[in-house]
Amino acid sequence: MILLKCISNLMTAIKKLINRFALEHYSGCWRPRFELHPEAKTFQSVIFQKHHQFSTTAAVSDAADGKKEKETISVTFVDKDGDEKQIEVPVGMSMLEAAHQNDIELEGACEGSLACSTCHVIVMDMEYYNKLEDPTDEENDMLDLAFGLTETSRLGCQVIAQPELDGIRLALPVATRNFAVDGCT
Repeated sequence: MILLKCISNLMTAIKKLINRFALEHYSGCWRPRFELHPEAKTFQSVIFQKHHQFSTTAAVSDAADGKKEKETISVTFVDKDGDEKQIEVPVGMSMLEAAHQNDIELEGACEGSLACSTCHVIVMDMEYYNKLEDPTDEENDMLDLAFGLTETSRLGCQVIAQPELDGIRLALPVATRNFAVDGCT
């Protein structure tokens, strides 16, 4: 029985991959699968400039004015045992990155490339869920594979810290599905 279920899950995953391949490669219009975050585009343009400009003057700091150098938001992660950990997350950072920097057990097997569902989080308050951008088709495809999917499920790599998300609470599911490690289970 378990073997049949495993084969069925594998066949479903293969069908999704075939459908995705057909849509991407044979549709009338091509669209890039991933888009760089605006900060990544800026960073990339700086790296690949031909002529770098350097200055010997001191950098102007907002710290003298009493302002924070980088704006942060408060995020609370609730683990599978119900234990809560509140952290400060810089605006523009993904919840996956923030979790890793703060030793929160959020797997992220594909390292945020939108190729797995191991960074599945559950937004605990519908008010905050409604403030998030709608999930892309690619994110929804990966969420379909997530263990314990709910109405407010998202991938942590796709939830980016924004000022309006200050105070968001994210629950971690009791388990994850990592096909690379777990196989078909």
